[in-house]
Amino acid sequence: MADSFKIDFQAHGKVESGDLIVFVGENLKPTAAVAKQLGPKAVDLIAKAAAAESFKGKAKSAMSIVVPTGLSVDRLIVIGTGGEKDRANVDFAQLGGLIAGKVNGKLATVVLDLPETEVSPEAAADMALGAQLRRYSFDRYKTKKKDEDDGKGGGRLVFSVADPAAVKKAYKAREAVQQGVILARDLVNEPPNVLGPQEFAARAQALTKLGVEVEILDDKAMKKLGMGALLGVAQGSVRGGRVAIMRWNGGKANDKPIAFVGKGVVFDTGGISIKPGAGMEDMKGDMAGAACVVGLMHALASRKAKANVVGAIGLVENMPDGNAQRPGDIVTTMSGQTIEIINTDAEGRLVLADVLWYVQDRFKPKFMIDLATLTGAIMVALAQEYAGLFSNNDELAERLTAAGKATGERVWRMPLGPEFDKMIESKFADMKNSAGRFGGSSTAASLLQRFVNDVPWAHLDIAGTAMGSPATEINKGWSSGWGVRLLDRLVRDHYEAR
Repeated sequence: MADSFKIDFQAHGKVESGDLIVFVGENLKPTAAVAKQLGPKAVDLIAKAAAAESFKGKAKSAMSIVVPTGLSVDRLIVIGTGGEKDRANVDFAQLGGLIAGKVNGKLATVVLDLPETEVSPEAAADMALGAQLRRYSFDRYKTKKKDEDDGKGGGRLVFSVADPAAVKKAYKAREAVQQGVILARDLVNEPPNVLGPQEFAARAQALTKLGVEVEILDDKAMKKLGMGALLGVAQGSVRGGRVAIMRWNGGKANDKPIAFVGKGVVFDTGGISIKPGAGMEDMKGDMAGAACVVGLMHALASRKAKANVVGAIGLVENMPDGNAQRPGDIVTTMSGQTIEIINTDAEGRLVLADVLWYVQDRFKPKFMIDLATLTGAIMVALAQEYAGLFSNNDELAERLTAAGKATGERVWRMPLGPEFDKMIESKFADMKNSAGRFGGSSTAASLLQRFVNDVPWAHLDIAGTAMGSPATEINKGWSSGWGVRLLDRLVRDHYEAR
C-alpha cells in the first residue's frame, strides 16, 4: 500500500491543475452544474472526443482528453454512468476503484455530481474507500520496487462534494474498514515460513493497541480444555497450534456479545492425505477466514463500534510428518463428541469444531458466524462469485445476504438438512470428517452444525472468494481481504447500540 497516496474532500469549485474527473450519461452530457463549471468549449470537446474514440458513456467506461481546450488541467477524464438501470445499481466502492486506476498518481480532482444519480455522503465515502483499496499492493519482499510516481502509488485524490464535512465524517469509519481489509490482505499474502501459528497469534495480540482484549491459548491450554480435534491437525507440525481470542467491549456491559470464528490453517499440505504438488503454494492462504476475523476486529475497534464482539481463530499448520494423524484415527473434541478421520485434508472443520464449541460454551453469544476456506466443492457450485452461506437461522442469513448486496461481497445460501447430516455418520465414531465428493460443502457444514448447539449460526465457505479471486476495480492482488466489509456492514446495520 502506498502510504503517500492521500484522500481529501473539498467543496465544489474551479479546478486548475492535475487531472479533472467528471461523469456523463449515455447522452454524453454532464450535469448542468458541471457543464457550467467546464464551460461550453470543454463540453463540446467531450462530444467531439467521444465520437473520435467511440465512447458511448456506458457504465464503467472511461475516456481521457489530454490538455483539454478551454481548461487549465492536464487531463480531463470522463467516466460513463450508463443508462437508467445502471444508475440505479451503482457500486460506489467499485466506481472509486475505477477512478483510482485512471489517475496519474499526482493530483486528481473528482467532481462528484453524477447525471440523475444522488451521491450521499456515505456513497462518496464508499468511493474514497474503493480508491484506497485499489492502490493496495504487497511488495515487502521485493528488493526492487517501482517508483511511486509511476501512476500506481503516491499522489492526492480530491473529491469535490456538496458537503465536505458530512463526507469526512462518513469516511472516518471507512478508513477503519480500509485498515481492516488491508490487514487481512497482508496476513493472507505473507509467506508461510514467516507467518506460522505463533506469529499469526502475535499479529492478533497487536490489537491490544486499539483496546481489544486478547488471550492466546497454547498447546498445553488447549489440551487441558480437551480440544482434541484441533490438536490432531496440529500434531504433524513442529510448530504448535494456537487459539487467539479477541474481545472488543464497545456495547453495554450486560449485552451478550456477537461472535466471529475463523479457520487459520497457516499452511495446508493435506497432511497424510497429501495434496498434489501443483498449486500447493497457494495453501498459505488457507487461513483467510482467520485473517478476516482479525481484520474485522481491527475495523470495529478502530471505529469504536458500539457492540460487544468476540473474535476467535484456530491457528494450525497441517503437515505430514511421522507424528501426523492418519486416516482411520479417531479424535475426541472439546464437546466430547468423537470424529473418525477419513481424510486428513478435511482438516479445517476439525479446527472450527473445537473453536465453535469453545466460543458458544464460554461466551453464550447472540450469534456465531464462522469463515473458512473450507471446500473446493463450493467453487464447483458458485465459482468465485459468491461465498457459500449455510445457516440455522433465517434472520441471520437474510441480514448477511443484504449486507453482501450492499458491499458487493455476495453470499448465496446453500442447503443444510438431515440428509446431509446422515451422510457424515461413522461406523466407529459419532461422525466422520469427510463424506466424499457429493454435497461436500453441505456435509462439511453439517459437521460444524453439531458444535453450535442452539446458538444462531452461519457458516461462510470462502474458498473461492478470499484468495486467487477474480480481479475487480478494488482488488488487483491475490488476496482480497474478503469478508471484512461484509461483516462490518452487518454489525453496523443491525447489532450496534443506537
